[in-house]
Amino acid sequence: MSSKPHSHFFKTLAAGSFAALALLQAADAQDGERTRVRGAIESLSGDRLVVRTREGGDATIALKAGWKVAGVRRASVEDIKPGDFVGVASLPKGSGPDGAIEVLIFPASMKGTGEGNRPWDAQPNSQMTNATVSNAVKSVDGHTITLTYQGKEKIITIADATPIVTLAPATKDDLKAGAGVIVTGEKAADGSISASQVAVGLNGITPPM
Repeated sequence: MSSKPHSHFFKTLAAGSFAALALLQAADAQDGERTRVRGAIESLSGDRLVVRTREGGDATIALKAGWKVAGVRRASVEDIKPGDFVGVASLPKGSGPDGAIEVLIFPASMKGTGEGNRPWDAQPNSQMTNATVSNAVKSVDGHTITLTYQGKEKIITIADATPIVTLAPATKDDLKAGAGVIVTGEKAADGSISASQVAVGLNGITPPM
């Protein structure tokens, strides 16, 4: 089977759904405040998505015309190799390297997208680093990777329980009740939320981003 359809799919993600997740690009409208909704699907009715958020409330999201869905599937630390491009959310550990709280392995077609280090909202004080893996080694406490970006270098440790994912095709049929999702959209002045993309965890995983 030709790999071209998948390559086109991932390039589409780079311009759309996962760019919003891992690259902190600007919201796609000028009037709203960018917001991320993380949780599990309560229901999907037409273009109205209801999510039980990780904070415990319900968020109703109006999906815009032509909205898209993308998948997040499980990967493993053994899949991370020198030369790979990754997005790593991490927290400072005091002394020593930061500790990863999640790792997203990008497809090769998305290498270099959103390269850099920036604040992230997964947890207080967390950061997101999109960078190339220059070294990956196994240690007593897990794994350590060295990331290079924009002429800089950052070392991050990855504990054995750290969620590691990559991207995969998905359809609206994957948006079932109970499925874990992350939605990056915009919040209007009246509190309503709209979005043009939904990222859903596949095979029961919760997108860790």
